[in-house]
Amino acid sequence: MPSHFYRELYQRLQNLSQGTKSVDDYFKKMKLVMIQSNIKEDMEATMARFINGLNHVISHIMELHHYVELEEMVHIDVKVENHLKKKGTI
Repeated sequence: MPSHFYRELYQRLQNLSQGTKSVDDYFKKMKLVMIQSNIKEDMEATMARFINGLNHVISHIMELHHYVELEEMVHIDVKVENHLKKKGTI
């Protein structure tokens, strides 16, 4: 692949955020772009990247939770998102 292709994918990853996507869809999109761009990074860096792209309400709540693995963090995020939707907060 041409180098500009990887630069564009990396830029897309840098700018990726949850926006109107569900937490699960945002996570899937992030994983897809990381695979496409062949990015291998420390799990802590990936978790930080994920949290930074979450909607602010969810990311602030995540600061109160303890998690070790990325998948565990996503699971908690989905639960938080569902709870906030039921309350009409998001």
